[in-house]
Formats: sequence, structure tokens, C-alpha cells
Amino acid sequence: MHKKIALITGVGRTVGIGAGIARALAADGWDLVLNYWQEYDERMPWGIQPEDIDTLTAEFEAAGATVWALPADLGDPSAVERLMAQIAQQAGPLAGMVLSHCESVDSGILDTSLESFERHFAVNTRASWQLIAAFARQATPDGGAIVALTSDHTAFNLPYGASKGALDRIVIAAARELGGQGISANVLNPGPVDTGWMDEATRAAMTALQPGGRLGTPADVAPTVAFLLSAGGRWVNGQLIKADGGFSA
Repeated sequence: MHKKIALITGVGRTVGIGAGIARALAADGWDLVLNYWQEYDERMPWGIQPEDIDTLTAEFEAAGATVWALPADLGDPSAVERLMAQIAQQAGPLAGMVLSHCESVDSGILDTSLESFERHFAVNTRASWQLIAAFARQATPDGGAIVALTSDHTAFNLPYGASKGALDRIVIAAARELGGQGISANVLNPGPVDTGWMDEATRAAMTALQPGGRLGTPADVAPTVAFLLSAGGRWVNGQLIKADGGFSA
């Protein structure tokens, strides 16, 4: 029997949400395509950890998964087509897809540049639509499951929040339009998860808003994603789910 294959985008660091989701899926018996783009990490406060993708690949292979690690700059309009061609050639049809990649650079209405605005929508919105469409075109008769990570950010993180809001609508549309193919599509909001982007003041402020008194971790988010990709979770469709420890309550 061939194991099911899932594509997870935005898996370039061992501490990221994408890596946590990949761990849960590997434990559930999935084979994994890991997409990453280290040039994005280079621009972020945490910087590049060049060994992390090899570390993750070895970890998931030790857990029994076959792993394909494929870089792609999803801001490039042609990147998705090339990535999906690589997946078709090297791995085979996908049964699951988790969109955990992002472009996220803080700015507000008055200080967002046109270049930044367009890159946020290119990565977070356009590429996600392209990936969803490509997933549907290659789906087997059994269909598959899509989960996209989103956010409630609005003020002072304008291009990120706006592009994620557009993503929400695309995923909900996918649930309606692709349901006849046996494809489910859901949006998951994990709330604040510190994967290296928080300073001490932000960490303290976010922790104070959590009913449980602690911030979420990738390991907290991953089981919900794994459930939505499982056979038992496929009846959940077209939903925006908050798995945030009560942050939004």
C-alpha cells in the first residue's frame, strides 16, 4: 500500500508551525513534501538556520515518512507551477495540503510600501489560490483535504492581515467549488504562537490575554490540522476554526 502524501508549505525551521504540523502528520503515517524559502528567513529577526531542513528531513524519515524537501519562492508567479511539476515527478499525487507559508512584515496604512503590499498578496493570497487550484487539478478520485493557516491581524500589520483575510475567502470558496471532487478545505487560526518573532514586551502582552496563562506552541496547533486531514475530519468543511487556547474568547 502507498501512503498518502501531503504538501506542507513554509517548513524551513525546526521551531516553526509548519514543522510542528509535519511532525504530527509523519506520526499519523503521511509521507511529506516540505516547501521552504530560506531567503524569507534571512530577512526575519531569526535569520537562516541552514541545517534545519536537513534536520527535519532526517527526523521525519526516522519516523517512517518519505520526505521531499523542495524550495520555492512563492512570490514568483511561476513558482507554483514548477513546484507542482516537481511533486508530480518525484512524489506523486497529493492527498493533503497545508498552507503555512507567509510573508509578514509589520506596517500600517500610512507606512506600507506598494512593493510590500504587493508581495504580501503575491505570497499569502495569489500563491495560495494557485496551490489550491493545482491541488484540485491533480487530485485522485478520492479527493483530499486542504488546511490554510490564517490570522486576525489588522491594524499595524495591514498587508499581512488583509492578504490573510482574502485567503480566508478563497479557502471557503474552495470548500464549495471543490466539494464535488471530494476535497475539503478549511482555514485554521492558531492565535499567537511564538516561533521567534516576538520580543519580550509582545510575549508578555500576548501571554496575559491567554486564559491558560501561556502562549501556544506548534505542538498545540498541529493535532487540529492532523485531524482535519484525517478521514475522521473530512466532514468538517468550509470552516474558519480557531485553535488558539481561548485567545479569541
